[in-house]
Amino acid sequence: MKRLYMFIEKYGFEVCTRLANLLAIRIKNVRIFFIYATFFIGVGFFLYLILAFLLKIKDLIYQKRTSSFDL
Repeated sequence: MKRLYMFIEKYGFEVCTRLANLLAIRIKNVRIFFIYATFFIGVGFFLYLILAFLLKIKDLIYQKRTSSFDL
């Protein structure tokens, strides 16, 4: 189970992790919110995909460079 968790964390979108760090709350609470929003409201999954897309665009625009020669 731990290997599956590490695989998802490594190759996933990290939407919940980044949102939890931004809001300074536990990652578990953000994940539970998305699960409840998906089942009860029906928009959790679409909200998650939109946030994943926006974070991917942000990462492509604001890439961290390791040195000045990466320009």
